[in-house]
Amino acid sequence: MYGIAIIEDHLLQRKYTMSLVSAQPDMTITFAGEELPELVTWLEGADEAERPDLILLDLLVDRRPAAKPEVVRRLIREGSRVLIFSAAISPPITRQLIRAGAHGLISKRDPEASILAAMRTVLAGGQWVSPELAEIIAHDPKRPALSDQEERALVLYASGLSLESVATSIGVKPNTVKKYLQRVRDKYAAVNRPLASRIEWRKAAHDDGYLALAE
Repeated sequence: MYGIAIIEDHLLQRKYTMSLVSAQPDMTITFAGEELPELVTWLEGADEAERPDLILLDLLVDRRPAAKPEVVRRLIREGSRVLIFSAAISPPITRQLIRAGAHGLISKRDPEASILAAMRTVLAGGQWVSPELAEIIAHDPKRPALSDQEERALVLYASGLSLESVATSIGVKPNTVKKYLQRVRDKYAAVNRPLASRIEWRKAAHDDGYLALAE
């Protein structure tokens, strides 16, 4: 049984979401409140077993950001997964939360089937890249524009493959992979995101939506 926390400042929307979650045989509501700080405070006195597996997080509360990236990062580090669930999409705020580790974005306007599919995908360890999120990521000014081969090299190398294994997967020579990776490194350096270690490669691939980062 998955525990779900719902952060939503509009009462009717919160009740609707609670009803949707409660109707699922594999989900239960562990917390529902208006703002993320309420959940943080509640967790301080909660048992580990009560910690939500998934937090449905509204993006805006009273037209201001609902969550600080560092709080989202901490909640994820402590074991919860986070799915942004919002009607008003703010690209800058969304990018901040995705970089902090949020696992996807779903609109309140989406059909119930899509909302539930997003929740189950994230609960299963995946990321939900909706068309809205893909558009936001693609137009991130800090996200370098990579060619298809550069993108493939980034994903494979960031996944932990050796240079030779990346070359075999792509179907080119190792020296060609070196060129691809150097171009990727140069493009990230140009937006002040240096890639000096394998950890930084993996983080960059995750932050830009290329790779799901293992918790």
